[in-house]
Amino acid sequence: MSELHKFIFDGLPVRGMIVRLTDAWQEILKRREAAGGYPAEVMQLLGEMTAAGALMQSSISFNGALILQIFGDGPVKLAVAEVQPDLSLRATATVTGDVPEGGSLSQLVNVKNEGRCAITLDPTTKFPGQQPYQGVVPLFGDQHEKIEKLSEVLEHYMLQSEQLDTRLILAADGNVAAGLLIQRLPVQGEGNLEGQRDRQANEDQIGVNEDYQRIALLAGTLKREELLTLDVDTILRRLFWEEPVTRFEPLTPSFACSCSRERVGNMLRGLGTEEVESIIAERGQVDVACEFCGAQYEFDPVDAAQLFTNPLQQPPPTSTVQ
Repeated sequence: MSELHKFIFDGLPVRGMIVRLTDAWQEILKRREAAGGYPAEVMQLLGEMTAAGALMQSSISFNGALILQIFGDGPVKLAVAEVQPDLSLRATATVTGDVPEGGSLSQLVNVKNEGRCAITLDPTTKFPGQQPYQGVVPLFGDQHEKIEKLSEVLEHYMLQSEQLDTRLILAADGNVAAGLLIQRLPVQGEGNLEGQRDRQANEDQIGVNEDYQRIALLAGTLKREELLTLDVDTILRRLFWEEPVTRFEPLTPSFACSCSRERVGNMLRGLGTEEVESIIAERGQVDVACEFCGAQYEFDPVDAAQLFTNPLQQPPPTSTVQ
């Protein structure tokens, strides 16, 4: 069973999380099998994104979806991992070219150094006019050097957006997608008690807190094979056996897809009557497949016509074809 463990280092301004996605990750890959599956390099990238998404969602207090996207100019045009507040998750990638064997992050999505990573927070309940929050960072460093590890991209994002030092270790294969996150806690103070972070105090601690630096150094010794094969108890004991660690009850991430016939219908409405009618004329019906879970949705001419009538006058839609 997939699991996510949170822990703190007693008396120190440092917290950690470790996630191991097993059945949830395998279900994502299984849903892709009908389309031929992913090349190993894409599978690894998408697995690391899914593990990272679960860790990032768990590190914030947010009632909504966290959507992690990587997009650029390589054979992987887009990779997406979406995690809900209850840690239900889904992921997919769009591959449009030949993936080089053993290809790095830049070879997959950042050939011309134009790739980007976007983190979107989409509230479950929105106020009128409210838009999702999105932060975007490039896939290169301060000197425009290409970054070859997703973990380094996300560490950079956390430092920019939250002013918090973060150490992230990620790994994935065909069985497990896993990650370890170590983060310096915000500085405590009057502003924090009021729900506002003391931004300047947090910035002053960047890169200099000795407790965080020591624990992050220990985390960095974790090898990819260990993260993929060892259980959580063993990993924490090996890394932090001299540190006072308090652990909390584990959480259980799971695969779930939020697609629905209603959402597909809204998407078709967005295309407009003319575009939908042209598809009907050419193919006899509109067929839409969910790229996340593989569910098939069919709209015949009657279904399509109902999309553009008064919703209150529409009869119940036909069943979804799975």
